[in-house]
Amino acid sequence: MKTKAVRLYGAGDLRLEEFELPAMGEDEILARVVCDSICMSTYKAAVQGTAHRRVPKDIAQKPVMVGHELCGDLVEVGAKWKDRFNPGMRVALQPALGVDGSLDAPGYSFRWIGGDATYIVIPRIVMEAGCLLPFDGDFFRGALAEPVSCVVGAFHASFHGKYGSYVHEMGTKPGGKCAMLGAAGPMGSAAVEYALNFDRKPSLLVVTDVDQGRLDRAESLNSPAKAKGKGVALSYVNTAGVSDPAAKLREIAGGGYDDVFVFAPVREVVELGDKILGADGCLNFFAGPSDAGFAATVNFYNIHYAYSHFVATSGGNKDDMAEGLKLMSEGRIDPSFLVTHVGGLTSVVRTTLDLPKLPGWKKLIYTHVDMPLTAISDFAEKGRTDPCFAALADLAARAGGRWSADAEKYLLANAEPV
Repeated sequence: MKTKAVRLYGAGDLRLEEFELPAMGEDEILARVVCDSICMSTYKAAVQGTAHRRVPKDIAQKPVMVGHELCGDLVEVGAKWKDRFNPGMRVALQPALGVDGSLDAPGYSFRWIGGDATYIVIPRIVMEAGCLLPFDGDFFRGALAEPVSCVVGAFHASFHGKYGSYVHEMGTKPGGKCAMLGAAGPMGSAAVEYALNFDRKPSLLVVTDVDQGRLDRAESLNSPAKAKGKGVALSYVNTAGVSDPAAKLREIAGGGYDDVFVFAPVREVVELGDKILGADGCLNFFAGPSDAGFAATVNFYNIHYAYSHFVATSGGNKDDMAEGLKLMSEGRIDPSFLVTHVGGLTSVVRTTLDLPKLPGWKKLIYTHVDMPLTAISDFAEKGRTDPCFAALADLAARAGGRWSADAEKYLLANAEPV
């Protein structure tokens, strides 16, 4: 079968090409990708090429498909997997395979599987790792399951202890005090959404940032009134004009925090998190620094006597993704607010290489569509001359300015095919 896919040949060398997929083996699965959400990690792999730890050294001769936040449906299932999967089944993919310590992952390391493609061959390693997950929801929500899993994993990786015991209880403290620093961006807002709707909700949640516009957007998505209805006291704090942010945050909590998440790779933010930890408090360094020498000062007196501890997470696992998919299916969380731009396969190369310069949050790609990357806020203007965009603008307006299941169905039925 022929596929169209974006492949990486070297640093900065992405190409949209059409080529033949190899014949599917009995231990493999042929799938149709419907959409892929472009991740900053794909940008890093694209600009670094073989210097990236997940990218093979021979991509100039054997290019790899890019994209790892994908959702689609199965076309043909090899004999080995017929007892678990069926043609037509909708699936999401957890790219963090975690096999024998290898960093190999779809979207970085494989020739025939990646999210920015029309059709792919899923290798047996994905199924053996349990990373191909059935999902009965909308395609775009399935594509957002990977970033959601990163948030879920962060909450599960935090831990707490009990004096006199060496047993750690994994997860954030139920009913505890939680702070999210530098958290008014997309992943921080996704974390707030999860914190308000999972089973170990905090009693207090404080979200900080230094940009009031970002804080206002975050608050519009999850307001204090909405949080109060779920039993959580939620506050948004702009620390830019606060002379002593640590004192201010401790005043709000009436002391220290049980769980602190750091969403910005900034030394001052890490050190602020350390200063507001309470006894047995856990700081999760969620933000991934690009500087290999990044460091910050922490209080080892408190590590010794107040049992404060630190952890870092850079992604989720298959269980985290399964939990995220379940919460989406139940309607308990809705990550649709993450999507600010929509485009087709023809827009992937430029979008990926320009990603840090582009405004907005998640860029959602429909791989069978020929469409320029377009902000949802620009649909109406484009709709003046394009009836497809006019219809999408109307559907987005009905959904409160968000991408929606109805918009997805309309696009798939009416957009120009790639």
